[in-house]
Amino acid sequence: MVLEGLGRSLRNVLSRITGANSISEQLIEDVVKDLQRALLQADVNVQMVLALTKKIKERAMDEKPPAGKGPKEHVVNIIYEELVRLLDNGEGLRMEPQTIMMVGLYGQGKTTSCGKLALVFSKKGFRVGMIAADVHRPAAYDQLKQLGEKVGVDVYGEPGAKDAPGVVKRGLEHFKDKKVVIIDTSGRHALESDLIQELKDVAAVAKPGERLLVLDSQVGQQAGPQADAFHKAVGVTGVILTKMDGTAKGGGALSAVAATDARIVYIGVGEHIRDFEPFDAKKFISRLLGMGDLSALVDMAKDEFEGDEEVEGASKHIMSGRFTLKDMYTQMEAVNKMGPLKKVMSMIPGMSKMEDKINYEESQARLRKYRVIMDSMTNDEMDDPRVIKGSRINRIAYGAGVDPHDVRELIKQYEQSKKAMKGFMGNRKMRKQMMKQMGSGDLDI
Repeated sequence: MVLEGLGRSLRNVLSRITGANSISEQLIEDVVKDLQRALLQADVNVQMVLALTKKIKERAMDEKPPAGKGPKEHVVNIIYEELVRLLDNGEGLRMEPQTIMMVGLYGQGKTTSCGKLALVFSKKGFRVGMIAADVHRPAAYDQLKQLGEKVGVDVYGEPGAKDAPGVVKRGLEHFKDKKVVIIDTSGRHALESDLIQELKDVAAVAKPGERLLVLDSQVGQQAGPQADAFHKAVGVTGVILTKMDGTAKGGGALSAVAATDARIVYIGVGEHIRDFEPFDAKKFISRLLGMGDLSALVDMAKDEFEGDEEVEGASKHIMSGRFTLKDMYTQMEAVNKMGPLKKVMSMIPGMSKMEDKINYEESQARLRKYRVIMDSMTNDEMDDPRVIKGSRINRIAYGAGVDPHDVRELIKQYEQSKKAMKGFMGNRKMRKQMMKQMGSGDLDI
């Protein structure tokens, strides 16, 4: 998970508040100190931390809870609001026809981000093309070409060419039928005058609607000065922060970029082509604090499975009160497609409290084993698991290469899931809320 250490520290702070008998001046003092320690450990600038915690302390001491809110809930909400204010920097990237120019230094993840962004637009239904305008780095075209093949997007390039603006001009002509064109430009080890001039020349030809700066979050607080320098040079309109999953400096990079009033539009959260998230300060902080992000989970599911007949069929079965092993299998496949289990679980409110009790690698391995076991079952057994007894269990176990105990464990898990589904369907209020979030009306069943 992104900024896992910071998230855990922040959740501990909230637990201290919610577990207290009452909100006292001493508790607020202690909470502020804990917040300062957590943010400083995440590489957030000292002055920003002091200003933030001073504001939180003042509000917690002076503001009275609004009607309907208790003191503890009010203080938690103040912390949430001020953390959001620290990182909030405007709207995300517009999903509309446009030309996007990607800029950045060497080694920041620029080319990979081109492929990730191309996949985002492609999944939204846009015809996308990518132009390989990095004419200096060896194999830059080949790397972009491979990414294009992986995400199903065409790539234009001229291996051996040295005229970046010319390549872009011809690439735009080649992609005149595309709705979105993403340009991968050259980088350097530093922002030098020749790079600035080349980027200006490319921009003059491309006339991009967006100039996105790609920054490695490992640079921490130096991300702010870099963003500022690139903006002065080429008029950056947004920032993509990469490698947010593998660094303790991610908090420093996020806050430093936000402090420049730069607009953070995406964050890279892993090496996989799908490990790319639109940045929304409210949703980001909500997940850090363990409040989850169900709307993002639903959006991710819609993007991944819209038009998938198996998933839609399983959903109808579940909503009708029927739940078979086939439906459970489809659910497992769906969760697997959506990314690492830990990422999916972080979007469910309250699940962060269980993080120390869940072995995610073990859980992921168990899901894989369950799918293998179900692959050894007949259609009749998948439709009606009640028939799976005695010799059938032994046959399934032999076919899957597992112990009969594993088959019985799967059946037990299925029965628990079925019971949970019935409980959900019986709770009309909860079901109505979920259906509303999924964009559907309530089903009268």
